[in-house]
Amino acid sequence: MTPKQEEAIFKKLDELRIELPSWAFANTGTRFGKFIDASAATTIEEKLADAAEVNRFTGCCPSVAVHVLWDFPNGVESAAPAAQAAEKLGVRIGSVSPNVFQDQEYKYGSLANPSADIRKKALDHILDSIAIAKAAGSRDITPWFTDGSNYPGTAHMRQHKRWFEAGLRTAHEALSPDQRLLIEYKPFEPAVYHTDIADWGMALVLAKAAGNQAKVLVDTGHHYQTQNIEQIVAWLLDENMLGGFHLNDRRFADDDLTLGSIDPYQVFRIFHEICFFEWEQGRPADVAIMVDQSHNLKPKAEEMLQTVMMAQNIFAKAAIVDHARLTREQAACNLIDAEECMQDAFQTDVRPVVEEWRRMRGLAANPLKAFRESGYLSRVIAERAGRAQAVSSYA
Repeated sequence: MTPKQEEAIFKKLDELRIELPSWAFANTGTRFGKFIDASAATTIEEKLADAAEVNRFTGCCPSVAVHVLWDFPNGVESAAPAAQAAEKLGVRIGSVSPNVFQDQEYKYGSLANPSADIRKKALDHILDSIAIAKAAGSRDITPWFTDGSNYPGTAHMRQHKRWFEAGLRTAHEALSPDQRLLIEYKPFEPAVYHTDIADWGMALVLAKAAGNQAKVLVDTGHHYQTQNIEQIVAWLLDENMLGGFHLNDRRFADDDLTLGSIDPYQVFRIFHEICFFEWEQGRPADVAIMVDQSHNLKPKAEEMLQTVMMAQNIFAKAAIVDHARLTREQAACNLIDAEECMQDAFQTDVRPVVEEWRRMRGLAANPLKAFRESGYLSRVIAERAGRAQAVSSYA
C-alpha cells in the first residue's frame, strides 16, 4: 500500500455517509411469517437509539431512513418529536418513505389504481409524506410502488403510465427547493405479469416527467440475476439522474441480505463507478447511499454493523483503483491490463488502513467487537423484554 493509496482511502472514508433504515432494527420476516428477536426495536425512539449506536461505533451513519406508516403513526405531528429524539442521540431523520402498498385499498394499485378515489388517497399520503419530511428536516422522499398486474389483459398499461406521470408531477410540485423525489423500481413482486415501474428506464422516464428535482433510486436487490447494475449506475451518473441507492445483497431475487455477503465484487464494481465518475468530474457525486435490508435471522444491530464495515472496506478498495492508468489501458484496448487495474484494487487487503483511519478518528478499530463489549445489546434486551413480540414493519 502506497502513501498515495492510503491518502485516497482516508479521503474517501471521510466523505462516506451511509443512511441506516429504521425498519431493519424492528422485527421483520418473510411473506410466510415474522421472526421475533429479543433485541428488536418497537418504537421510533428505540430504532433511532439502535441506529445511533451503529453510528457511534462506525462514524459514518448520521441519518436514519424512516417509513411513514411504521414510524409516524400520527403523521406530521410525529415528525418534530422524532427529529428532536434523533438530535439528542446524535443522528437525524433521513429519507422518508411513503407506504402505498400495505393497506387493503391498494390491492389493485395506488397511483395507478382504476379508482380515482384510491389514486387520490395514495397521492394525499405521498403529499403528507413530503410535509413530514419538511417538518423533520429531511431532503429525500423515496416512494416504492407495487402497482402492476398478475395476468395479461387485466390492466391498461399505457393508462397506468399516464396516471403515474400525473401523480408524480403533482407530488413534485409540493417539494421545497432543497427536496428530492427519488423514484424506485422493481421488476416483479408482488405484481408478477407486469410492474408499472419495472426497471431503471421506466423510473428515469417518470422522474423526467415529474420534474427536475426527481431522480432514480437504485435498489441493488431489484434486478434480474443477469443484469449489469454497474452499467445502470454509470448511465444514471452520466445523465445526472442517480439519486441514491438502497444497498443489500441477494442470492435469488430481492433477498435483503447483508451487503457483500454473496457478491462483494459486484458491490466493488458499483462503488468503482461512483469513484471513477468523481475522478473524471473532479467533484463528489450527490448520491444518497442508504442500506435497505431485512434482518430476519441475524441480530439486527450487529448485522447493520457488519454491513457498514463491509461498505467501508469495499469503498476503500474502490478508492485505490488507478483511474489514470485504467483510462490509458482502456483507450489502448489492453484488456488484461485494464482488468488488472480493477483486480489489483479489489484484492488489496485494505483492512489495516481502514482500522488506522478509525483510530485516527477516535473510533474503535473493530466496531463490531467494540459494540459487543459495550453491553448495549444485553441492556436493550432486558429493557425490551416482552415488547419485542410486536411486529412493527412488513419489510
